[in-house]
Amino acid sequence: MLAATAGSAGTGPAFAAGRTGRASRRSDDLAPLDPAALRAAIADLSHPRATAAHLRVADMGGTGSSGTSWYGTSGVADVTTGREVGRHDRFRIGSITKVFVATVVLQLAHEGRLHLHAPVQRYLPGLLPDTYAPVRITHLLTHTSGLPNESGPDVPDLSTPEAIDAHRHDRWTPERLLATVTREPRTKFRPGSAQEYRGTNYVLLALLIRELTGRSHGAEIHRRVTRPLGLTEVTSPGHDPRIHGPHVRGYLTMADGSLKDFTEYDQSYSWGEGELISTGDDLDRFLTALFAGRLLPPHLLRLMHTLPPDDVRMLDGSPARYGAGLQTATVNGVELWGKTGEQYGYASAAFSTVDGRRRFVLAYNPVGASAAGQPTMTQRVAEAVTRRRV
Repeated sequence: MLAATAGSAGTGPAFAAGRTGRASRRSDDLAPLDPAALRAAIADLSHPRATAAHLRVADMGGTGSSGTSWYGTSGVADVTTGREVGRHDRFRIGSITKVFVATVVLQLAHEGRLHLHAPVQRYLPGLLPDTYAPVRITHLLTHTSGLPNESGPDVPDLSTPEAIDAHRHDRWTPERLLATVTREPRTKFRPGSAQEYRGTNYVLLALLIRELTGRSHGAEIHRRVTRPLGLTEVTSPGHDPRIHGPHVRGYLTMADGSLKDFTEYDQSYSWGEGELISTGDDLDRFLTALFAGRLLPPHLLRLMHTLPPDDVRMLDGSPARYGAGLQTATVNGVELWGKTGEQYGYASAAFSTVDGRRRFVLAYNPVGASAAGQPTMTQRVAEAVTRRRV
């Protein structure tokens, strides 16, 4: 994802600090789901301004409990027709794509086809400048690679909605994306010494999947994850700018204040790190299977839930919050793991307690071109989901 798009660089999308020292992985003291609180969390479509929201929450309950779930919506899926949001509506999941890519990379490591502590230069020679320090696979997975910012004539100006509109049918290749960050002779910082959210890390990981398997990351995600789990609604669009089947439409506010439909957008600019499409139900099934250990052995699943050492911090000095593919947030003293995602007209979040007992998948449709303020709804939902017993 290019520099001007939401969450491509810097600290990345976040709705709460990662490491606090007071987080609890226990979920047995969570209060029962409160439908009124959940409904209120998605009812406010002014902060941030959005056209729609839909939320799925699951609580597996304690021993002997069959569990409960809640689903609700607000707003409309189409502002022209006024159609309400449907449970099976598809949406762009943005950077939640990274969790799927990370899962495939870790599966390849389990099969002995790559070594996580080996430099990516071993597997993809010539793609990074020879002057770069060794960048390990783990550095890419955890956003500790130090890859430089995007620069050069290929980086489009996306500073206004009108400029975004002018470039939304641009076609990108992963090599062209990578070229925008390899103009500098050195990495931004010593790999492994700091954390900075960089979409290009996952462009490289997707290239690694292609190199090792002979198939695209999308094909491997389908073969290894979505087909075995029966996730029929998770798709990789390639250069197709449309969302097929029932879906929620995305919009941006233009300079004159009008809303423009941005549903159609060539997602190749997010190749490997933000282009997948899904439904909330399929994301929940994926998260459930992942946290239950159905996709990875325990030691590799733990890597996804493990932050870098305490002295590795975000560039702004805040605590690290990214494991191998997942990010963490502490809300009401409860440790959550999952991922947020943003694309123009779309925002989403899929999080769970480590034991998988309490989960939520949120999708909403902010109409601002900037990610500023977008985590507000995710924070509201997370606070409602993690209420503790009094």
